[in-house]
Amino acid sequence: MVQAIQLILALSFLVLIHELGHFTFAKIFHVRVEKFYLFFNPWFSLFRMKKFDGKWHFKCFAKNEDEEWEKHPESTEWGIGWLPFGGYCAIAGMVDETHKPGDLPSQPQEWEFRSKPAWQRLLIILGGILVNFLGAIAIFILLLWHWGQDTLPLRNVTTGLYYSEILQGEGFRQQDKILSINGEEPAELGDVVEAIIIEGKRDVVVLRGEDTLQLVMSEDLGTRYLALQNEFDRAEREKARADKNYHKQHYTLISEWVPFVVDSVLPENAAYRAGIQKGDSVVAVNGTPTLCQVQVTQELRRHACDSVTLDLYRDGELRQAHLFIGDQGIMGVTIRWKYDYFRIEHHRYSLRRAIPAGIRYGWDILSMYVKQFRLVFTKEGAQSLGGFGAIGSMFPDVWSWYTFWHMTAFLSIILAFMNFLPIPALDGGYILFLLVEIITRRKPSDRFLEIANEVGFWVLIALLLFANGNDILKLFF
Repeated sequence: MVQAIQLILALSFLVLIHELGHFTFAKIFHVRVEKFYLFFNPWFSLFRMKKFDGKWHFKCFAKNEDEEWEKHPESTEWGIGWLPFGGYCAIAGMVDETHKPGDLPSQPQEWEFRSKPAWQRLLIILGGILVNFLGAIAIFILLLWHWGQDTLPLRNVTTGLYYSEILQGEGFRQQDKILSINGEEPAELGDVVEAIIIEGKRDVVVLRGEDTLQLVMSEDLGTRYLALQNEFDRAEREKARADKNYHKQHYTLISEWVPFVVDSVLPENAAYRAGIQKGDSVVAVNGTPTLCQVQVTQELRRHACDSVTLDLYRDGELRQAHLFIGDQGIMGVTIRWKYDYFRIEHHRYSLRRAIPAGIRYGWDILSMYVKQFRLVFTKEGAQSLGGFGAIGSMFPDVWSWYTFWHMTAFLSIILAFMNFLPIPALDGGYILFLLVEIITRRKPSDRFLEIANEVGFWVLIALLLFANGNDILKLFF
């Protein structure tokens, strides 16, 4: 429920500011905006209001047709629809989902979109994209100013890194330290994943003990990782369907090498009954060496609903503990996290310093998403696409204002990028046609725009059905 509320609030906010971008530029160039709606309102609206005759008029749960209101087209009708998917800004004289060519006056009027110069129409269309991107930048600036930023530089991870089997197949060994990728030193762990998975960079230099080695990544590493992640997620969904209390795990590609040291023991759990104490360091499960947190966690989950023997160190002495692991594959302890072992750098920002830092942060996210987009056109990438369910799962199940606004800004950048794609019915489609008009000095006919919008509309419907269909399939398979 908390995730659903965050998703609805975030998307509503983003749709609102997106349409306000179109609205603002339309008003700047004296173009009438007939309707401004949050959510769609086929047949009737939950709420609508309009100012005419010197006062505001309001209606709730009313049909969309109203002869009295239609006598005042110069005033914008504001409303909330009942279908919570997006929203719209009906601009006079614009052929889109709200207007067909036959709906427009026979002669263009000066207050219509189609009567304005191409550069003004271009700015009106770009308004939504600009506001989404600039809105995200503004949120990042305020987050950095208010909360600052915690980072864990890779150079501070003195114990090296944990590598999954797919990376070990690329030549990595546990606790290798990454020095450079294609000649550049990665600042944080996320930069490593972005470089070798998203960007497809191949030349990696590592420090193994006292030796410096060069590794060459496979060209298909990114797609193989997506396929492996899809298979892992499918297995986790099957476990969750079998047990409603099961907590799904995420595939760990790479992480900091952190020992599994008990911070506290939860009462009446397997660890409590086995006599495990705070400070115990687990180093093996049933004789299998497990020298870091990821290895211990994975090994325990392999022995769910089974008895295990743990090798652990307590006050420098090697001991053993015997316990039964339940169906969740956990032992009932909290552990010391990476922040207890490595020096975290906290950056405080004045408003003056937060502005360039927020711009750079937003631009980096946009750049990463654009690079990642190439994977969508692979079989593995298409299988990993998700709709509203997948987006909602990105939010935490507990409320956090920082996380909510950070995710909202992230989604705002994605929305700006997706709307920029040259698909008819999206802003990018209009931008493409306007650029062609500016270059050729020939305006597409209203009929052509209508057909293009209809084609684009069904393309979008197909994409929505595919993405949300993936979500539905993941519920059952």
